[in-house]
Amino acid sequence: MQNTKVWFVTGASKGLGLALVRLLLSSGHKVAATSRNIGELEKAVGGEAPAGGQGNLLPLQVDITKDESVKEAVRESVGRFGRLDVVVNNAGYSLFGSMEEVSESEFRQSLDVNVAGPVNLIRAVMPYLREQRSGHVINISSLAGYKGFGNAASYCMAKFAIVGLSESLAEEAKAFGIKVTVVAPGYFRTSFLDRGSLVIAKNRVPEYNGDELIEMMKQMDGNQAGDPDKLVKALVRIVEDLNPPVHLLMGPDAYQVVVEKRKVDETEMEAWKEVTVNTNFL
Repeated sequence: MQNTKVWFVTGASKGLGLALVRLLLSSGHKVAATSRNIGELEKAVGGEAPAGGQGNLLPLQVDITKDESVKEAVRESVGRFGRLDVVVNNAGYSLFGSMEEVSESEFRQSLDVNVAGPVNLIRAVMPYLREQRSGHVINISSLAGYKGFGNAASYCMAKFAIVGLSESLAEEAKAFGIKVTVVAPGYFRTSFLDRGSLVIAKNRVPEYNGDELIEMMKQMDGNQAGDPDKLVKALVRIVEDLNPPVHLLMGPDAYQVVVEKRKVDETEMEAWKEVTVNTNFL
C-alpha cells in the first residue's frame, strides 16, 4: 500500500487504543503498540501479534511514567520499522473525586500518567520526527479538557493541560513539517467507565454527593452513544489530510458542550470587560 505508515500507539490493550490498532493492522499499516501489561496486549490483539513481534505489529510493554522505558520503546520501534509517522498519546485514566477527597498520592499518580506520560513520549519521538522533517502527533484529551466538571477536577486539570500542550507543540513543530492534533472525545462506548480506567478516590466525603454521580457513570457504562470504530476511522482520516485540525472534537455531545461553554465564557468576559481592560498605567 502506497499510503501505509508507521504508527506508535499507547494504551493499546483496550478501548480506543485497541480499536485503532485493529483498524491500522487491517489496513496494512505498521504499528508499535504499547501497554503496561504485554500479556494483556497480546491477548487483546489475538493472532495479530506473532511471537517476537514479527509482521506489522510490534507489541511493547511500556511504563509511560518512566522516561527511559518510553525512550527504549521508541528506539526499538524505529530500529524495527525504520521511522515513525504517527504518534498517538492515548493511554490514561480518569480519577473521580472532589479536590477535598483526592489524596496527594492519587493526584500525583493521575498527573504522572495523564500528563507526564504524554510529555515523555513527545520528548522521545521529537528528535526522530524533526530529523525526518515529517510526522503527526495525536494527543487524546477529552470533553473534560474544555469544560471543568465537579468531582473530576484532577482529571479535568490533566486534560486541560493536554490541550495547552498540544497547542504549544503545534507552534514549535510546524517549522519541521510535523503536525499536531488534540482530540477531545465525548462519551464513547469503550471500557473507559469501568473500574479499570475510572478510579474513585479512597477518601469519601458524603456532602459532595459523589455516590449519585458514580451510580450515573455505572448506568452509562456500555450505553454510551459514541461509536469507537467511527472515532478511530476519523483519526486515520485526519492523518491523511494535508491540513489536519489542531483541535478535533469527537461526538455531538462534545461539540454541544464546548459550544455552550464558549458562549458562557464570552458572556462573562463581556460582563467584566470594563474591569479587565482598565489595568494599564494611565
